[in-house]
Amino acid sequence: MHVFVTGATGYVGSAVVRELISAGHTVTGLCRSEEKAAGLKSAGAEVLYGTLDDPDTLRSGAEAADGVIHLAFTNDFSDFEGALALDLRAVEVMGAALEGSGKPFITTAHANGQTVDQTVLAMAERGIRTSIVMLAPSVHGQGDKGFVPMMINIARTKGFAAYIGDGTNRWPAVHRLDAAVLYRLALESAPAGSRLLGAGDEGISLREIAAVIGRQLNVPAVSIPPEEAAAHFGFLGTIASFDITGLYNTTQASLATRELLGWKPVQPGLIADLEEGHYFA
Repeated sequence: MHVFVTGATGYVGSAVVRELISAGHTVTGLCRSEEKAAGLKSAGAEVLYGTLDDPDTLRSGAEAADGVIHLAFTNDFSDFEGALALDLRAVEVMGAALEGSGKPFITTAHANGQTVDQTVLAMAERGIRTSIVMLAPSVHGQGDKGFVPMMINIARTKGFAAYIGDGTNRWPAVHRLDAAVLYRLALESAPAGSRLLGAGDEGISLREIAAVIGRQLNVPAVSIPPEEAAAHFGFLGTIASFDITGLYNTTQASLATRELLGWKPVQPGLIADLEEGHYFA
């Protein structure tokens, strides 16, 4: 297929582009600058210059493709509602371009993005093979700038790696290269209206994550009470206290995704990835 990918130069998107090309697909990646385009071109992709607030470019990219993988998102936490609204407009534009075609349209779930997800799923009734990928909260690997690196920086600054209470609350995780394979499989074969979970590790306790951070930094892993979580972790405090595995029943959802698409994560799990040391270089 010829695939239009938004967010093609991002942490996950760049891995998806390479995965698609290695599997024999061709790619046009949405890109905002010549500087960012260099990586796309070196991977063998074509470049379409534009942004999420450029509907004409989004429309032309979708119309020219055999399928779309939408990964771009404005991670502006100061105006998250605005970011969701922009995402919805982009989805609607690309969906309109694909209507009645039977082509695949894969998007990514975001926190509080239920309106976008409902819009995408409704497109299955309009002749589009839509699917939504929900990625684990930790998408790990080289170049990770997410929750785990933030925890490492906090531990380095404060001199100890914290977990909350008994630390048995669990986080799912997935390696970015395994996530890239999931997006490719969704493009190739996911049924219309599919919800997919990208989780290689279905649940790792926060205490275990803190322990490996402590070992790597040579600092203690220490329990803190729930009422101190916000002061210690900042905005991560609430997220760090969730048992996400239990909240979203990730074990069952992960099994369903693997059975549906034949997805088999093969990259190192989060703990093994942390033990390799590149997070602490």
